[in-house]
Amino acid sequence: MIKILAYFLIPAYTILFTRGYNWFTTNFSVIGNLIDRKLAFFLWGVMVGVYYYMIYRVIRKQIRLKPLAARLLPAALLLLFCAVTTPYLPEQLPLKSFLHIIFAFVSTVLLLVFLALVSWSQYPSAPRAYRPFLLGLAVIVVVSAVLLAVAGIVSSALEIFLTVTTVILSSRLVDCLRKLGGPDANSTCIMK
Repeated sequence: MIKILAYFLIPAYTILFTRGYNWFTTNFSVIGNLIDRKLAFFLWGVMVGVYYYMIYRVIRKQIRLKPLAARLLPAALLLLFCAVTTPYLPEQLPLKSFLHIIFAFVSTVLLLVFLALVSWSQYPSAPRAYRPFLLGLAVIVVVSAVLLAVAGIVSSALEIFLTVTTVILSSRLVDCLRKLGGPDANSTCIMK
């Protein structure tokens, strides 16, 4: 189920959600507050939230997380829920719109930090296996910064990029944890 969500359902739904809108001049928050897209935005949030909850459960079974790291993804999911359910209408509801932005931003940061901490915690025992995940996260951050600079806003292009790359990276990370946690603990998990 994780692979179906990561490689098909979430990327396809994310792209279809933004259909008909310029990826560099609008974003999920604006699209998600349109009358005909509110439910679609909520469903996107539920799908992504369920996916990361599944990832979290698998990771918790595979490795022992430090207490702080163990709280990051649940906090990110709570903030994702808050972002999806808090309206973004800056003209009518400036405070709620500001909170929506904070919830969405902090949720993303916590997700990236969680994935980095999981990768980093496993790096000493299998550097060759986990280096690609750390490099992948660095590339995600750099490309995200470039997309932010190009558009001048948190654009749909940035949100699509972050969503698709983090779900695929996290799916591969879980595969690597499963592989190295099994009988062949000395093998590698090179991302292909």
